Amino acid sequence: MPETVRGPVADLGATLMHEHVFGLSPEILWNWPDIPEEWDLEARALEAAGKLDALKAGGVDTIVDLTVVGLGRYVPAVRRVAELTSVNIVAATGLYTYDALPPYFANRGPGSLFGGPDRLAEFFVRDITEGIGRTGVKAAMLKCASDHLGMTKGCERVFRAVAEAHLETGVPITTHSHSASRGGLAQQELLASLGVDLGRVVIGHAGDSTDVAYLEELVANGSYLGMDRFGIETISSFEDRVAIVAEMCGRGHAGRMVLGHDSYCFNDRFDADVVRRRHPNYHLLHISRDVLPELRKRGVTDDQIDQMLVGNPRRIFA
Repeated sequence: MPETVRGPVADLGATLMHEHVFGLSPEILWNWPDIPEEWDLEARALEAAGKLDALKAGGVDTIVDLTVVGLGRYVPAVRRVAELTSVNIVAATGLYTYDALPPYFANRGPGSLFGGPDRLAEFFVRDITEGIGRTGVKAAMLKCASDHLGMTKGCERVFRAVAEAHLETGVPITTHSHSASRGGLAQQELLASLGVDLGRVVIGHAGDSTDVAYLEELVANGSYLGMDRFGIETISSFEDRVAIVAEMCGRGHAGRMVLGHDSYCFNDRFDADVVRRRHPNYHLLHISRDVLPELRKRGVTDDQIDQMLVGNPRRIFA
């Protein structure tokens, strides 16, 4: 059974595959006095639970929280949210960087200043098999990233460690990719060379692209497409995001797409008021309220929507 923050569940139900509960800046919280006024764990947990309860009322049962090291993961706070809501939260492990590794890892491991073993895979496996920190919460998804800089040495180390942890545990992989440079293809090439079955991989942010040939190639290689930034309209408009999902459904690929917003319940790295003004659709209810009705208008069937929200996540975590 799939692991969630509250433990294993029999069925995830309708699932948004790329979301975040909290994104925090620990060194800011530790060292500057004004920030803790924004971050009160219990108040923010209640706020997040309220947002997730509204999501449940909109027909979604589960979110996959892809906040990993590098994005301000703090699982005790997420565990508190899980106690307050009936929405399932799936936790992830991995490391988020577009380039260099954090010094803890950059100064250890092959090719580093001091050498020694690479502990990335060790930590990822521990998160999956024993739990994250001392929380007892087990991760059920691995995450790695590359962006406009391509597959840097730091990114490659993370991908290699993620592949190693995947092969040891069987946990699926999702990526952050840069669609403008067709970056998902390089990710697939590396993961496949490391023995990963690409059918166990979601190429995240594929929905930023309107390049059908690129998306067809990702699907032909076996991966799922993360159509997972609905509401981030500075990268790709609402019209383009809906149109490309409808187009790929029309091409018979509903069985290879998953949906999400890449949204946060609370993220201290952005000014919340500015985000609300500039990105009014960047919230957890956008898919339920706006995207699904528009997809139906464009001929996407309820069966295809069910595939993207229920069937595909179920297969990914099987």
